[in-house]
Amino acid sequence: MNRNDKLLFFFFGVVFWALGTVWYRLQGPRIFEGAPMRFWANFLVTPIATALFCVGLLRWLEIPTLEWASAMLLVALPGLFGEALILARFSVMMPNMQPASAGRYAAFLFATYGFVLTVAEIATISAKP
Repeated sequence: MNRNDKLLFFFFGVVFWALGTVWYRLQGPRIFEGAPMRFWANFLVTPIATALFCVGLLRWLEIPTLEWASAMLLVALPGLFGEALILARFSVMMPNMQPASAGRYAAFLFATYGFVLTVAEIATISAKP
């Protein structure tokens, strides 16, 4: 992975985080405060869909499997730091949601980032040098 790839993955992470944050700011009450089935469907589907999209991006850019964990960490870092700031000021940053929804939102974020990073790490460990 060259320097431009690394910058691209970091930039993609910033854009992906920003778009996701705007989406959940607008749709959060419906997802996190609505029907439990809607929350659990989002909780299960989003990490899987995100991982599939990221794996597709890695393959499309022909990133060697040995570098997937590193690439996905570059994608995840902007979101992890950004979400820490949002969760610290949840009622200000996500005014459409009840403060009590911060825990569900955080659990969802941990599950998504954790799953994507785990998939990349397993692929990297399993790759043959």
